[in-house]
Amino acid sequence: MPRTAHIRRLLVSVALIYSAAPAQAETLREALAKAYNTNPTLTGQRATQRATDENVPIARAAGLPSANATGDYTEFVVNAANNFLAPQRQGVARANVSVPLYLGGQVRNSVAAAKTRVEGGRATLRSTEADLFTNVVAAYMDVIRDEAIVGLNTQNVRVLDVNLQASRDRFQVGDLTRTDVAQSDARLALARAQLQSAQAQLITSRENYIQLVGSPPGVLEAPPTLPHLPDSPASAVTVAIENNPVLIAAAKERDATRYDVGVARASRLPQISAVGGASYTNYLNSIPPSGGGIGAGSTPNANKAVQAGLSLTLPLFQGGRPAAQVRQAEALQSRAIENVTATERNVISQARSSYATWRSSEQVIQSSETAVNANKLSLEGVRAENSVGTRTILDILNAEQELLNSQVTLVTARRDAYVAGFALLAAMGQAEARDLGLDGGVLYDPVANYQRVRHKIWDFGGDGEPVPVATSTAQSPAQDARVAPQRDPLLDTPVDRNPALTTGMAAPSRQ
Repeated sequence: MPRTAHIRRLLVSVALIYSAAPAQAETLREALAKAYNTNPTLTGQRATQRATDENVPIARAAGLPSANATGDYTEFVVNAANNFLAPQRQGVARANVSVPLYLGGQVRNSVAAAKTRVEGGRATLRSTEADLFTNVVAAYMDVIRDEAIVGLNTQNVRVLDVNLQASRDRFQVGDLTRTDVAQSDARLALARAQLQSAQAQLITSRENYIQLVGSPPGVLEAPPTLPHLPDSPASAVTVAIENNPVLIAAAKERDATRYDVGVARASRLPQISAVGGASYTNYLNSIPPSGGGIGAGSTPNANKAVQAGLSLTLPLFQGGRPAAQVRQAEALQSRAIENVTATERNVISQARSSYATWRSSEQVIQSSETAVNANKLSLEGVRAENSVGTRTILDILNAEQELLNSQVTLVTARRDAYVAGFALLAAMGQAEARDLGLDGGVLYDPVANYQRVRHKIWDFGGDGEPVPVATSTAQSPAQDARVAPQRDPLLDTPVDRNPALTTGMAAPSRQ
């Protein structure tokens, strides 16, 4: 009777744990949509791209007319004693206009470099988006995996606790030895430690999910099948070289550095500008009237001047600065060229390794499913043989552990296969919002901001005080290790683990 009550209390506590788990179901697509709209890494990269867009009007401004006005007021404290027309004070207003006519190609190359870097920035934004989605998929699958592992370890602790109680009862009637009880006790203690570790890992995975998605995970649905996975590493590499956003960004930066060399060379070429100006000077009635004599009359207290012409600047010697700037730009271009090769290597390695991990994990899944089914049959047979005295308690404990290990291997392989498959799509440039069909509203379009600002020449304006776009997780609750009931039949163990107690009198060893 005490043993029956203990089992009843244990089952009730497990049921309470399951019933307290979150009930709100969430799909992978919903998690990706939340991250797409609220993750600060992605929203920050969008702001960086908007700042990159402004480099185009900034570069173009150097080739547009410029105008300025200045004003001066001067008090002449001491004047020359022999200058009878020296004013005591004056006010001067000037206006100047300069129109660049030829700058040695500096503006043209600067604008071309800025436009190329805008295109590279868009590829970098795509890469940030793909990296974020890959991390979200990994976090999503980590939670599913760890929830399953916690459920399996919880079930294992319950079973081993029942085994220990049964071993103690059978020891009391002389059917088992103290060694059998000690083995059961040690295996239960180890199982509880494994459960605590699994619970801690589940909490970590859920907190990481909140960091990426912005909200706690509910009951996560099984992810959909990944589309368009390649049939060979060679085909994966071919697509990746054409579409990988990191490689595209590196190539755009290489192209931009070629224009930077042109900008550096322009600093040693002639520059021609059309200039014009007007000035107005008023002596504020501080010039005394002139005396008699030839040309006697009043001296004007104000005058005007207007001038126009061409300005030619011909650099002759600048201390070696232009040549140093050219060499520097060429070295940076060389670095950008090498970086393209390094990026290509990384993309090829990522595509091939992700493909290998994906295929290997798929094979591990098949093997693990076979192992789980076989271990279930093995456990059932070992328990049946123990009931007639041909198997020991240690045999049961080992069979329990082997079943648990194969189930953990199965859920881990499922996680690894899905994450590797998604990482493969990311390496191929096919893991972005436009590829996934997210149901989170209108997708962000980086081209729209560029079209809005690229031709603006007005000096006054702005987009207003920035406000936060990403959501804070400060108010999200601390996560725990509660899990929902297991729905996968392969992770359930419908093996009779509670055989009726016997005194052992019917065992062959007692005959």
